[in-house]
Amino acid sequence: MRTILWFIHFWLYQLALLPSRFKARRLAKAGDMAGHDALVRRKVGPWARSMIRTAGGTVRVEGLEHMPEGPAVYVSNHRSYFDIPLVLGYLGDDTKPLVAKKEIGKIPLIRAWMEELHCVFLNRDNPREAIKNIKEAEHWVAEGYSMVVFPEGTRTKDGYLGEFKAGAFKIAQNNKVPVVPFCMKDTDKLMGRNTLWIHPAEVAIRVLPPIDTEGYARADWKNLPKLAEEKVREGLTAMNAEGFH
Repeated sequence: MRTILWFIHFWLYQLALLPSRFKARRLAKAGDMAGHDALVRRKVGPWARSMIRTAGGTVRVEGLEHMPEGPAVYVSNHRSYFDIPLVLGYLGDDTKPLVAKKEIGKIPLIRAWMEELHCVFLNRDNPREAIKNIKEAEHWVAEGYSMVVFPEGTRTKDGYLGEFKAGAFKIAQNNKVPVVPFCMKDTDKLMGRNTLWIHPAEVAIRVLPPIDTEGYARADWKNLPKLAEEKVREGLTAMNAEGFH
């Protein structure tokens, strides 16, 4: 029953947001990007938190003091489709765009709001298109937006942390911005990998100290994916040891 109610709530909320989406489009066409972005943040953040609450999720948030001022690339593990509303609703007050796989962009109405948020849809099946997608993400970071990336490329099957791919870190390298690792825990308990059934769960998000890339040489950038992966792995290990279940 919870799953059915969640999907009803999901679509009704999307329909209720349509007038705001049209207003956001008008603001963008008028060149008022400050007004556009403020409106999008006011709508997307509460929507995302509502999706978590309706699923029966309670959220524990830590480490927001580590978030730097100015644009950065945020990297994390990826466990569930609920990672997206967790990021949009709880990763600081300034709702951040993210790089998502292109399949997410096929969901009606969701794509529209993600585009308003300047999210990028990554085509992993076409290397040439994927390069264009990364360049688009680089553009938005250059414009002053932070970007959230899941460097594993997809949700892990077994819950263990996968290898961090280098492409995500090109966004930081070409903009000379810090990389902020963060950990998400137990979102797969809300919804698993191969199911649409929803279950109540306590989930957690922990932001770790940023990796300052100022003065990085080529070798440093080459090693950055592994360093960020180790930071996230250490963070998850610590959360497990502290009783995040």
